[in-house]
Amino acid sequence: MGAHSRVAVAVADPPRQAPATRDRYFDTLRAVALVRVVAYHTFGWAWAGLVFPSMGVMFGLAGTLMARSLERPAPTVIRSRVRRLLPPFWFWGVFVVGAMLVRGWMPGWQIVYWVVPLGDPPGSAWGEQAWEILWYLRTYLWFVLLSPLLLRAFRLAPVPVLLASLVPVVALTYAWRPPDGRIGSALTDLATFLCCWLLGFAHHDGVLARLKPAALVPLALGALAYGGWYALGHQAEYGTYDLDENPLAQAFWSAGFVMLLMYAKARFRTDFAGLARFRGPDRLVTVFNARAVTIYLWHEVALVLAVPLIDQFWKVPAFETYLPLDSQWFLFGVGWVLIALFVLLCGWVEDVAARRKPRLLP
Repeated sequence: MGAHSRVAVAVADPPRQAPATRDRYFDTLRAVALVRVVAYHTFGWAWAGLVFPSMGVMFGLAGTLMARSLERPAPTVIRSRVRRLLPPFWFWGVFVVGAMLVRGWMPGWQIVYWVVPLGDPPGSAWGEQAWEILWYLRTYLWFVLLSPLLLRAFRLAPVPVLLASLVPVVALTYAWRPPDGRIGSALTDLATFLCCWLLGFAHHDGVLARLKPAALVPLALGALAYGGWYALGHQAEYGTYDLDENPLAQAFWSAGFVMLLMYAKARFRTDFAGLARFRGPDRLVTVFNARAVTIYLWHEVALVLAVPLIDQFWKVPAFETYLPLDSQWFLFGVGWVLIALFVLLCGWVEDVAARRKPRLLP
C-alpha cells in the first residue's frame, strides 16, 4: 500500500445513455474524487483521505454499477468492462513504457502485466510516479472478475456478508502478513476495499434503504471512529496518519464514509438533479465522468511535465515578476491545463473502447 501515497482515480464506466439519464449524485462524487486525487498528488496532504477517501468512494460507485450490469449475463458484462478498460491503458502504456525503454529500462517476462494488469506492471524508478497508479486498475480488474461470485455470496446473506467483508483486512493486519510482491499487494488492496465494493451491491439491491437509521448510522460512525483512531494512533508504525499508507485504517474509514454517502442516496433520494441549472459545473461533471480513465491515467504525467514547463516560465521576466511560479497552487493549475490537453488528445480512446464515435469532448 506504500505506493498509494502517490496515487489515488478511478475507472468510470460511462454508459451509452444521454447525459440526462445519468445519476448526477454519483457522477458528482466521481468528479470530486478525481479532483481530490490530483490535489493529493500535487500537495501531498496527509489529511486528504480523511476529508474525502477518493478510492473507497470510487470502488463503492463501481460496485453499484457492476451490480446493475450483472442483471445481464456475467461473461458479457465482464467482457464489456475489460474492453472499456484495456484500450486506454494500452494507449497510455505505449508512451510510458516507450519513455522508460528510451531511458535504458529493460523488462523481463513481467512485461505481460502491461498487456493485462492482473499484477502490478513492472517499471523503472525513473518512471515510477507515472506507473505506480496502476494498483487501482489492477484492483478494479480483479473486482470485476470476482463480482459474479461476490454478488451471489452477498445475496445469500447481505448484512452478514457486508459485515464480514472487513474481516480479511483485519486478518492481514493481525493474523497473517501477506507475502511481498505482486500477490501480497493484490491481496492487501482487495481486502482493503472489499467492503466498499460490496456497499455498492448493497445500495443497488436496496439493502441500505431498508435499514433504519438507528441501525446503520452507528455502524458507519463506529467504522469511521475505528479507522480514524487506528490512523492517528499508529503514526509511529506507519510514519504518517495518511490512510494510503495504512490498509486497516483505510478500510474502516472508507467503509464508514461510503456507507453514509450511499445511505444518503438511498434514504433521501439525493440526486443532485438541480446541478443541470448550472451549465458550467454540470458540463464539467459530464466530461469528468466520460473521461475518468483518461484523467486518472494521465494526471501524474501532467504533473511531472508541469515542473519543467514552469521552469521555462522563470526565463520570462514578466512571468517571474507577476506569476507565483514557486507556488504549489500554480503547479496545480498548470497540471490541470495539461490534463485538459491530454483529455483532448487522448480521451477519444475511451470512446473507441466503448464502441462509440470518437469525440474530442463528450
